Amino acid sequence: METISLTPLLNPKLTTSKSLSHHLPKSISCSLNKRTTATLSKPNRSWITHLQHGLAAAAISLAVNFSPVVPTVQSPALASEFDVLNEGAPTETYVVDDAGVLSRVTKSDLKRLLSDLESRKNLHINFITIRKLTSKADAFEYADQLLEKWYPTVEEGNNKGIVVLVTSQKEGAITGGPAFVQAVGDSILDAAVSENLPVLATDEKYNEAMYSTAKRLVAAIDGLPDPGGPQVKDNKRESNFKTKEETDEKRGQFSLVVGGLLVIAFVVPMAQYYAYISKK
Repeated sequence: METISLTPLLNPKLTTSKSLSHHLPKSISCSLNKRTTATLSKPNRSWITHLQHGLAAAAISLAVNFSPVVPTVQSPALASEFDVLNEGAPTETYVVDDAGVLSRVTKSDLKRLLSDLESRKNLHINFITIRKLTSKADAFEYADQLLEKWYPTVEEGNNKGIVVLVTSQKEGAITGGPAFVQAVGDSILDAAVSENLPVLATDEKYNEAMYSTAKRLVAAIDGLPDPGGPQVKDNKRESNFKTKEETDEKRGQFSLVVGGLLVIAFVVPMAQYYAYISKK
């Protein structure tokens, strides 16, 4: 009688993957292992990938929504005055046209006039145009700030002068060291600030404003007669309203005309009617 061994069934430990793979063909065993690994690992990788993408999208959304907006270009209206202050005084050009209102001819004329003055009198004058001031109350404070920044010592700023024109505010200022102020004189400084710069800037004649100021300062330094400032235009407009006398005169003339028309309208038809009756 044949005996059937039940040991493998009763003892599961004996039935291992090693024994099964020993009996199965190698190709089938390899394909089963690869398929099982792929089947088990693919769902896990897909879930992790989706989770990573979701977290990345959430992070980007939060960054966009809650991060402050940083301007990529700095406004020139807010930075121009500080740029001029930090760049330092011009050494050869005598002109810093930050507002961009001076022509090439005006810059060349200023350079020729001011370089000749410096070679003869050892006085250096800088002409500055600014579109708008945001840090200082007026052009005088900014001009003093430029003088202190560019020439921090009394020796450096003694023979220096600075002319500032603010185009948006239509105002200007002149400041300088003791030697410059004494050479020009207070009367010419006040006249140039109150006449040349604001009057011509109001008409947007910025080139004429700067060059006429330079000629006036140079003439004062050389002891020549003052060329004077621009003529202030009388901007008063004639009134279109009539005076009381003109109104009364016009009213009397109107009354006479109306009265004459009324007489003609009533008297002439009556005269024609009576003439017609008398003929009958």
